Amino acid sequence: MATILMPLPDEGFDVTEVAVPWRLLTDAGHEVVIATEHGRVPYADPLLITGVVFGQLGAEPEPIAFYRDFERAASLVTPLRWGDLDVAQFDGLLLAGGHAPRMRQYLGSTDLAEQVGRFWALDRPVGAICHGVLVLARARAADGRSVLADVRTTCLPKYMERSAFFATAWRRGRYYRTYPAYVEDEVRASLVDPERQFERGPRELRRRGTATDDAPAFVVDDGRYVSARWPGDAYLFAKTFQDLF
Repeated sequence: MATILMPLPDEGFDVTEVAVPWRLLTDAGHEVVIATEHGRVPYADPLLITGVVFGQLGAEPEPIAFYRDFERAASLVTPLRWGDLDVAQFDGLLLAGGHAPRMRQYLGSTDLAEQVGRFWALDRPVGAICHGVLVLARARAADGRSVLADVRTTCLPKYMERSAFFATAWRRGRYYRTYPAYVEDEVRASLVDPERQFERGPRELRRRGTATDDAPAFVVDDGRYVSARWPGDAYLFAKTFQDLF
């Protein structure tokens, strides 16, 4: 079975985008190894457990239950440090997302981007969902270009990010705008031919895929690289990533 690296920030990651892949991968017998910048135990965005506005826009009950199991996992209690990683020891890399401000520790880390670039060069399976695709967009290959330069990918679509921001700005301010630039704009800018390589997927704002229903979900499978848009894709994303092993 595979050993899969999942780096995380200290706080703010998306409950569903971490807990669903973790649950499906570990249930299949794979080992998921957690790493944080300083080896601290990471915590998910609490608003995705309680609800962003009026108890709404948070994670569904099943992913929350998975997250409670994740909190007790041995790999979470003793995470590795980004700087200590020997990426060659891992069979796969999984980059989850999240939009809370503290995600910038992870999304904007040059040290983590260097480690991700090293892993990408090994030509092993990589999965990224939502804001996690930004880590790849910012990681550099040996030729200085983004590691995504020549691949097909998706990420959090601009219409989703914009809709969530406009719906909640009155209460949460810029909570749904992690950076001034939209995620899709930065990811597209990292591609050689964004019109051909970037795939936005069917328009969706409410329905989410589940363990038994992939109809609302969308992923891009580009060989050894799998990407997805948002928490609603998490189950299909995890299953497609798992198939790479």
